[in-house]
Amino acid sequence: MLVRIGLLTEGGYPYVSGDAGLWCDRLVRGLGRHEFDIYALSRTERQEDQGWIQLPPQVKRVRTAPLWTAHSDGVVYGRRARRRFAEAYGELAAAVCAGPEAAGTEASGNPADSVAAQADRFASALYGLAELARDEGGLIGALRSESAVRALERACRVPGALRTARTARVPDLLSVAAHIERTLRPLSLDWYEDDALGSADLCHAAAGGAAALPGLLARHFLGVPLLVTEYGVQLRAHYLAAATLEEAPAVRALLAAFHGRLATEVYRAAAIVTPGNAHARRWQERCGADRAKLRTVHPGMEAARFADVGEAVRGSRCADPDTLVWVGRIEPAKDLISLLHAFAEIRRAEPKTRLRIIGAPAEGPDGATYLAHCKALAAQLFPDEAEGVHAVGDNPVSFEEIGGPEIPSLAEAYACGALIVLSSVVEGFPVSLVEAMLCGRATVSTDVGAVVEVIGGTGLVVPPRNPRALAEACVALLRDPERRERLGAAARARALELFTVEQNITAFHGIYLEIVSHSPVRRVIVDEEGEPLPFGVPAEAHVPGRWTEPRLMTAGRPRWAEGAPVRATAPLTAPVPAPGPVSVSVGEGA
Repeated sequence: MLVRIGLLTEGGYPYVSGDAGLWCDRLVRGLGRHEFDIYALSRTERQEDQGWIQLPPQVKRVRTAPLWTAHSDGVVYGRRARRRFAEAYGELAAAVCAGPEAAGTEASGNPADSVAAQADRFASALYGLAELARDEGGLIGALRSESAVRALERACRVPGALRTARTARVPDLLSVAAHIERTLRPLSLDWYEDDALGSADLCHAAAGGAAALPGLLARHFLGVPLLVTEYGVQLRAHYLAAATLEEAPAVRALLAAFHGRLATEVYRAAAIVTPGNAHARRWQERCGADRAKLRTVHPGMEAARFADVGEAVRGSRCADPDTLVWVGRIEPAKDLISLLHAFAEIRRAEPKTRLRIIGAPAEGPDGATYLAHCKALAAQLFPDEAEGVHAVGDNPVSFEEIGGPEIPSLAEAYACGALIVLSSVVEGFPVSLVEAMLCGRATVSTDVGAVVEVIGGTGLVVPPRNPRALAEACVALLRDPERRERLGAAARARALELFTVEQNITAFHGIYLEIVSHSPVRRVIVDEEGEPLPFGVPAEAHVPGRWTEPRLMTAGRPRWAEGAPVRATAPLTAPVPAPGPVSVSVGEGA
């Protein structure tokens, strides 16, 4: 069965840089029997300038739109449209600002009923705004208008509103309104037509939040079912980011409420939600996701690149049995400070031990600053060996990057040590841990995110921010090479069973077919006079062949039958101007 998928992304695939690009590319390439249309939202101008990766032939079309900029759409609302906007946005603001005290306003007085009522209120307002944008040609100017700010202010002042929201000042309300406008920009796109998302059998959002918004609207307007995948829960990421913002408490509270309401609606509307691990699944359940819709699909790793290391004879690929290795992106969440303090205790117990920290700093000045701080701490903890901290030599701590003469590849990074350490305080799905497992290495990790689920008894797990516990676990394995070998072999077997690209692709292939079989898109084919055409879509429409071609042309554009090939389309005018949405049809050999 050929299935046409509308793949929805934000800040990732098909761009060269960004989130979720690698697993999306592996998914698309692995499902060559199906067809993909990519609908991508970009986050920055730099991401746009870097361009796309090479796309496989099963990608038939790519349409893009920026989230990082939007000029006024030039749409002027009449009196009736202004009234519609005021009503819909006012309802949305009221649902966002409603606090626990609002339970008393519900007929039953049950807090659970109040939560459900506010979720319905938010959803109704969201789709009301989407319908207005579709009817009037855009929503950007209205979302930036004074009436939007006034609606937020009224919602913050009513009885039952969030207590923190009641303290919001005008600058706070302006900040919240600007953030909501940015998040809701997908509502103003022209993707919700029969020759765009309407031609898909299902929409697959590669994340929640803004990426899933086009899927919500395709479901609302066109009846296209929605699949949502979250390897990192968007709501959790927002909470973590908000903790570092220098914003007023009222702003943080309102934005957290807004994203919480949006996440609830995404999970409610989705036919199936696929968390990447049990940690993400728990977050989704807390946000109201129905357990019956949840299917855990672990990320797929390319096992072949680590095969040489993982299948090597014991000791033949290990440069030094007394070496600890840390691999990853250097940033505060990885807590290298605790690792360095733990290593100081390890050196006292095992003086021959070395630590190789392999990775580049996170982008931006904060990453470089944190790396410098770690190097300074290493020099302080080992004062007699402070010189040459940057080199691999007699010094017990080295900071290195992949690509040099000592470590030409990622697999070599894991091969050069007897024990792999993860010291993070925040972690979603620990990719570096799975890579170490594929290399057959024993691991010591902190109990954060999905670490315990990934390890499954094939490594040691200690509490985060506990250098002593980390040191004791490392020393125990350093002194027991046979135990290290057993754990490494078990870890590799587990990774090959659960975390490969093949199992990931197989899982999604089955889910696609399940959704299409249970929630087929009901397309109405009409004749020249606009009347429904019986049997306009043949029963064998999912089987590739000449019978899948469109039956007729209506209003100058084809009503695509399921499985019909999509060729070049005329440029569509979108309400978001330059750099604006881009529509590209991708042919064979792209």
